[in-house]
Order: sequence, then C-alpha cells, then structure tokens
Amino acid sequence: MEQGRRTLLKAGIVAGAAAAFAAPAIAQGKRELKMVLGWPRHSPGNGTAIERFTQNVAKATDGRITFRIYGANELVPVLGMFDAVSKGAVDVANSTAYYWTGKSKAFNFFSTVPFGMLPMEHFAWLTYGGGQKLWDELNAPHELKSLPLSQTGAQMGGWYRKEVKSLADLKGLKARYPGFGGEILKSLGATPVLMPLGEVFPALQAGALDAAELATPWFDMGYGLYKVAKFYYSPGFHEPGHTLDLMFNKKVWESFSPADQSLLTLAAHAELLHSESEVLAGDPDALDQLTGKFGVQLRTFPDDVLRAMQKAAAQIIPAAVADDPMAKKIYESYTSFQKKVLPRGLLMPGAVWRMRGL
Repeated sequence: MEQGRRTLLKAGIVAGAAAAFAAPAIAQGKRELKMVLGWPRHSPGNGTAIERFTQNVAKATDGRITFRIYGANELVPVLGMFDAVSKGAVDVANSTAYYWTGKSKAFNFFSTVPFGMLPMEHFAWLTYGGGQKLWDELNAPHELKSLPLSQTGAQMGGWYRKEVKSLADLKGLKARYPGFGGEILKSLGATPVLMPLGEVFPALQAGALDAAELATPWFDMGYGLYKVAKFYYSPGFHEPGHTLDLMFNKKVWESFSPADQSLLTLAAHAELLHSESEVLAGDPDALDQLTGKFGVQLRTFPDDVLRAMQKAAAQIIPAAVADDPMAKKIYESYTSFQKKVLPRGLLMPGAVWRMRGL
C-alpha cells in the first residue's frame, strides 16, 4: 500500500513538472505572420527560397510560428512594401534592399553593388565585418529589422533584344537595372527603369524595355525572357552577388523571445547557403536548354564597355553617399572589407579557378 502511494506521488510530481514546462509554450500560443514578397510566389530562386525558409521555421517550432504569404502586388505594391512594414500594416517582407534606394543610397550595400563583393564575401562582411550592425543602425529610424535570407550568387549581365558591340549601342536603351547598376547605365546614355520582376516579360514583349537584368540562367528561365530577348550577356557587372532579405517590423521582431530571434536568424542564414546551392545546381542544365533548345546566344560585354562601366561606378557610388553621413559610413565599411579580402580571393579561390581551366 505504502509503495503504491509513493508511486502515485512520484507520478504526480513528474506530471506537475511536465505541466510546468509545457505551460509557457501553451501560454505563448501560435503566431501567424503576414508576409509580402517582392516577386511572384513559387518563382524559381526567390520564391522557392522563401517557401523553404517558412516551412523550416514551422517545423522547427512545431507550427508555433507560421507565415501567411502574399506574392508581389497581391496585398501591397512591391515598391510600397518598405512603408507597409515600417508602419506595421504587414509584419514582414521578403525583398531586396536596393529597392529602397529612394530612402537612402546606403540600402544598396545590403543587397548588391556593381563591381562589389561576391556572395560569401558579402555574408562575411555582414556577420564578421560589422555589416549587420550597420544595417540595424540604418533601419532603426524606420522601425525595421532586416536579416539576410537568400543569395542568387554571381549573376549574368542581362537580356538584350539587340547586341551590344560598343558603348554607342547603350545610348537610348531602355533597360531594367535597379540601384547603382541603373545609374551606371544612365551615365553611359541608357534609360534605366526600376520595375518588379513580374512586370519584366510583358515590358520586353511590348517593346517598353530593350534590355533587362534578372539573375542567373536557372532563375531567369522561369520568367521566360528567352522568348523575347535572345542575347544573354555576362558578366553581371551590376550584381556580383545579390543578397535578398527578410525585413521585419521592429516591434514584431522585438516581440519574439531571444530564443525565437535566434531560431529565425539561424534559419535565414541556413537558407542563404541552400538558395545559392540550388542556383548553382540548376544553372548548368538551364544554360544547356537556353542555348540548345531555345536558341539563346551568349555574349560577353566588350572590354571597353566594362572599363567604362567600372570607371562610372568609381565616380557614381562615392558621390551618391558623400552627403549622407550614414551612407558614407556604410560605404567605407563595405569597401574597406572588400579591399581586405581581395588578396585572399586572388590567392586561393581565384587561383583554383585558373588551375581548373588549364
């Protein structure tokens, strides 16, 4: 009898302890965050990356944190997402920071910069070179918190309806190139257009655009640009690597526990690696199809065009941040880190690529 009472008492203590541990999770409840995208849902690259991220977060939290996702322009206009998140109309956006260049030129450095850093160099700057801290500082007045989420990798230079054989061929060209890339083309006589991804195909088809950059072969093939522009140029002078981000309303972000903030950050960082790997794995087959099946003609920008672009970048980018102390501080941090890691890049990864080409 005494042994039975001890067994029941022990069982009660264990059950009480389990209830005590379970109570905070139950009290905390489930959260569904309203998320808007800068591109169509399920699109190659950007779309698959955010779907994978949200699924991983849901699994890691046993469904406690989920997302209701709205594709480009479904809930708010793509170029209105910054204000929508800032004001709390939506909880979080998945987009690219160079869309917000009208707010500050400094945002460019958290997506991509012409003739700038490659993907892992950029991630190293964010995580070990002070970049994330500067991003937080830039976002603070707007009540935002951003995390790097995915990477397209080094990109192609864009789709052109006509060949670019010299600088003269850029003059008057209507081209979809956001951020500093667009400003460089403008300095060389082109007319840059800032346009969400989903609008590019019809614009090229209708002749409203003469050229457009998107990303890489696997990514681009999903948008069908090969049907309306047959000349596919490299290198991606404007986007040597493109980081896409999660942009949280700051109050929403701060409402998460430190543990959940860590979980969301780690899930985003993991997706950055997965997304670039997915692009790398998909590009070779896509390139074969584009050139073999669809008649796409690969071209390289002439050296004199690239030199002119690089010269323009060296003038435009420093001038753009000169009158903005915050932008200038970020520019100096970015360029200093890029200069620091360049010798290593030439000594090791660059040397390996040359070796493999022998």
